[in-house]
Amino acid sequence: MAFDPATETARYIDSLGPEALQKAESYTIATHWMLLAGLVVTAIVTWIIVRSGLLDRLSAKLQNRGWALRTWTICVAFFFISAVISLPWGIYEQWGFERSYGRTDQPLSDFLAQNAIGIALSSILGGLFFLGVYALIRRAGKTWWIWSGGLAAFAAAATILLAPEVIEPMFNEYKPVPAGPVRTALLEMADEANIPHDRVLMFDGSRQSNNFTANVSGVFGSARIAISDVALKQASLDEVKAVTGHEIGHYVLGHVWRMVFAIVFIAMLGFFLADRLFHRVAALFGSKATIGDPEGLPILLLIVSVLGLFAQPVVNSVTRVGESEADAYSLRTANLPDALAGALVKTAEYRYPRPSALQELIFYSHPSVENRVRRAMEWKAEQLKKAEAR
Repeated sequence: MAFDPATETARYIDSLGPEALQKAESYTIATHWMLLAGLVVTAIVTWIIVRSGLLDRLSAKLQNRGWALRTWTICVAFFFISAVISLPWGIYEQWGFERSYGRTDQPLSDFLAQNAIGIALSSILGGLFFLGVYALIRRAGKTWWIWSGGLAAFAAAATILLAPEVIEPMFNEYKPVPAGPVRTALLEMADEANIPHDRVLMFDGSRQSNNFTANVSGVFGSARIAISDVALKQASLDEVKAVTGHEIGHYVLGHVWRMVFAIVFIAMLGFFLADRLFHRVAALFGSKATIGDPEGLPILLLIVSVLGLFAQPVVNSVTRVGESEADAYSLRTANLPDALAGALVKTAEYRYPRPSALQELIFYSHPSVENRVRRAMEWKAEQLKKAEAR
């Protein structure tokens, strides 16, 4: 009987069973609705902060402390206050909801401790970024949004550069893969791609999530490939090799830079529209701030959040292309289509594998598991034909 990619794809997806597929669909759809709910929470938090006048009073107290210090302090205060006000939603969205679907076993105490680190970090770094934004507004005037693209690119590149060495170790432990067949195989793959051995690591991803995952992060000397201990525990040796081949594809093909360039254009467009919409939205919330006032940061970020939601399909399209290219790289180099398909099916537990075309276009940052498995099976069919022709 001839090998049929469609039949094999259906077999892989159906192997999850109807109950798991239904649960995955329910989880995935719920996460889509939570995007809208999160936007509503952002609007409520914005209204509370603006109407309370907290930032206005803080600005008045810091009036004689210098523009830069006053601006940065107001921005940091906003990020911190908004995070505290929205904490109940954050606990539900990032912990309670995930726990209800069995996606995490993290104790609430550990989640809150890590969340506190995240709030402090985002407040400080967010404050620095928007200090730069307000400096551009002061210096560049009406063209500030054009220069914002460069600032966003610099911020993104700096964050990506520092993440593996400074940020990520705050939340997880990264260490070499234990000696054995898996480590030997991974280092052989690293050698083929000219990746230093000390840049292929494992991390305790099970601390936060039960998801089967791996990632590539950093740039230049800080770039590394990291595989969650969940993946190492659940996957066969071939599946680990196929997944690592995928991540090496991201590394070798320089996908991180593609995303940085996308951020440049999205930031410019977002800030351009925010500049045009700011006055109307500020009036709607009863704020007298102008776009150049740090007291108006809640309004500016609300506009950016709304625009960001509309831009999500564009961002997702960029990442989906990269994911497809990384799959293709894994197939070319590791040549383990069944192992790649098996690993992909493990991710279908938290990413429904059979979305509609519209659902995939709007919400999915990765191609659907069904499409990815089908491409792997089509690759396998091509290799079988080549083998028969020899």
